[in-house]
Amino acid sequence: MSKKDKILVLTGAGISADSGLATFRDSGGLWENHAIEDVATPEAFAKDPVLVWTFYKQRYQQALSSEPNQAHIALAKFEEHAGNRFHVITQNVDGLHKKAGNHCLYEMHGSLFRSYCTGCGTKYPMSELEFADHLPHCPKCDMLIRPDIVWFGEIPYFLYEIENLLKKCDVFIIVGTSGSVYPAAGFAMTAKYFGAKTIAVNLDPPDNRTFLDEFYQGKASEILPSLLDSLV
Repeated sequence: MSKKDKILVLTGAGISADSGLATFRDSGGLWENHAIEDVATPEAFAKDPVLVWTFYKQRYQQALSSEPNQAHIALAKFEEHAGNRFHVITQNVDGLHKKAGNHCLYEMHGSLFRSYCTGCGTKYPMSELEFADHLPHCPKCDMLIRPDIVWFGEIPYFLYEIENLLKKCDVFIIVGTSGSVYPAAGFAMTAKYFGAKTIAVNLDPPDNRTFLDEFYQGKASEILPSLLDSLV
């Protein structure tokens, strides 16, 4: 690789599997025994905010106790080497990329470590919320606070910035994602169309594999470190 090459990485739930966090597909289509429409849509929050908050408090506690694995660490080390030529887009909300040390990071689906008021929009770290009555309310306007998570039916964060990165990258690497959920599933097509080399690492062949130049099947924690070393 040239020292001027720009590398862009997209990560999904599979990269966190070796940190003990189950993926949606691995849990039989359920998250903590809840159907997706019961806990991960705006309609679910409007219908039963106690259930939704109970679910996300559990996920927040799981994320707090989880640690980055070798795949996360390899990405953080690569950023140290490549600097601003390297960016990570993640579909994950578990905060493990930040724990590992990535800074050039776009959390397109939000984060379990943040929340915001549904009334005035004030943002709050999850660590500051009071859950004594099961539902946190905004101290400024007394409206209900919600997790800063992009639910199904909502628009992901940073789409403009991500599109620009996809158009300018020289190498695009997909890690631990099935390539079936849009808009992220279309990123490989965009990157390849603008001339990038496209690579994927996953337990199973992703659905968008027709847009991939290389595919490495297996665990991200075992494959990604050596793959990134080969790009240095």
